[in-house]
Amino acid sequence: MAATIFYILSAVALIATLLCITRRNPVHAVIYLVHAFFALALMFYLLGAPLVAAWEVIIYAGAIMVLFLFIIMMLELAPDESEHSTSTWKRWTPVLLLALALVVCTLLIMGIESVVGKEGVPAYYASPRDFGYALFKEYALAVEVVSFQLLFAAVGAFYVGKKEWRRGGRK
Repeated sequence: MAATIFYILSAVALIATLLCITRRNPVHAVIYLVHAFFALALMFYLLGAPLVAAWEVIIYAGAIMVLFLFIIMMLELAPDESEHSTSTWKRWTPVLLLALALVVCTLLIMGIESVVGKEGVPAYYASPRDFGYALFKEYALAVEVVSFQLLFAAVGAFYVGKKEWRRGGRK
């Protein structure tokens, strides 16, 4: 059963990613990418990595997608008007089907977890304490390098946005 759910989730992730790449409207592309991230999070959970699954939802589907939406709003990327010529039903069908597949898979995983219980926890499962110890003790330098990269990216985005703000004469 878990293997079937895994393959369904992988198909959802692939379809959502393909739809993300092919959309002309950037907001629609972000919505499809969020679907792909949720499918990946459920796949990580099935593989015995609930902490990585939670981070996938919190960091990627949450924080990074909000950042993408802010960039889309800051750059004022107008949606293509020709896309609105299609009916509403045709535009919403893929989103609803992907969301339905994710909800069904989530409910199935919850059903499997309640039946299996603690015996289903893999032997390689690392607790959050073990993971944090390894991350900040053994790989502390890598964590610091990544944090500096994120800081430089934030400062660069602020500088680019501020420069554009001055040139545009916005108040």
